Parts: sequence; structure tokens; C-alpha cells
Amino acid sequence: MLKHDVMRGRAAGVLLAIAFAWALPISAMGAESDASELDLRVERFLDSRKGTWRDLNVPEVDGRTLRDLIVKNGFKNALEIGTSTGHSAIWIAWGLSKTGGKLTTIEIDPERHKVALENFKEAGLSDYIDARLADAHELVPKLSESYDFVFSDADKEWYTKYFQAVWPKMPVGGCFTAHNVTMSASGIREFLAHLKTVKDGETTIDRQSRAGLSITCKTEP
Repeated sequence: MLKHDVMRGRAAGVLLAIAFAWALPISAMGAESDASELDLRVERFLDSRKGTWRDLNVPEVDGRTLRDLIVKNGFKNALEIGTSTGHSAIWIAWGLSKTGGKLTTIEIDPERHKVALENFKEAGLSDYIDARLADAHELVPKLSESYDFVFSDADKEWYTKYFQAVWPKMPVGGCFTAHNVTMSASGIREFLAHLKTVKDGETTIDRQSRAGLSITCKTEP
């Protein structure tokens, strides 16, 4: 009888240990499942819109580059200047969903802003985006936050001014990215020339970008 009780006690202990061992992965699997569900939702949304992103939006390869840059560096507080209808913002916010961050994006056109909000909701990323309908010329210089990631894809004549407004507040390791830098648009040459004068930053041009993407990351002064 005593031997039987000992064996029963050991069996109960084994079962308890197994139950405890399974309890931890189940919790972790739940978090992974949530992330996976969001990934699938974003992927489905982007697949459904393939080839339709006109109206001043970035190509897919550039959006993917932005997302990967955010995930790789663990950026959490992002600013986008020029939302359009939201293609780049979706890629950026998707990356931020991995790092626990959030995107502030600015658009001046009411119709584009409205469409972008609808796209964010459909993609399941609204919680990661603060979409503001505003004039970036006025709003950006007033922003007091320190952003560790900035994407500029608005009027090229203001690229240098946007950079000058946010760069002093960016932390070491933060990156300012600008789109269409291989274009001959007015302001681009001035902007690239200005980047060469920045002593606390390193600039690279992403060669996979279809429209030219400059990435300037802040170094120790």
C-alpha cells in the first residue's frame, strides 16, 4: 500500500511538471499567434493592393526597406512627412508593431488623409499610427518629440528644412530617411549637399531603392 502511494505521488508529480512545462509555451504561443495574425492581415491587405499604389506612394521594395530598417534597429518613435494614401506608413507601422513603437504621419490633403485612415484600419495597423491632417511646413518645426526614425517623402524643396527641424532632437543611432533622392527635382541637390556638411551623421544611399533612398544615421558628436 505504501509503495502504491509513493508511485501515485510520483505520477502526480510528473503530471504536474508536464502541465507546468506546457503552460509557459502556451502563453508564449499566444503572443506569437497574435503577431502572426497581424502579419497575415497586413500581408493579405498588401497583396490585395499590389500594383495599385499610385498617387505619390512608394514602391513595394522601398516600403520593405523601411520596415526592415526599423526592425533591425529597434526603432520605436517614428515620424513620416507625407502620408499620401498610406502605403509607406503601413510598411513603417508594420515594422513598429514588432518593436512596440508608434508612427506619427502627416498629410496635408484631406482626401488622401481620409483614404489613408481607411487603409490603416483595413490593414489592422490603426493602433500603431497617429495620422495627422496638417501642413508639415507648420507642424514639423513645432514638434517637440525626439524621433529615432524619420521618413521624408513630401515636397522636395523642403527636405533640408525638415531635416534641420528634426535632426537636433534625434537621438544617437536615429536615422533620417528621404525618398526620391536620385531625382533631379528642385531641392534634392541642396538637400544632399547639406547632408555632406553634417558632422554628427553618416549618410548612405540604398541601392535597392527604385526611387533613391538616402539614410542618414546620427553618430556621436
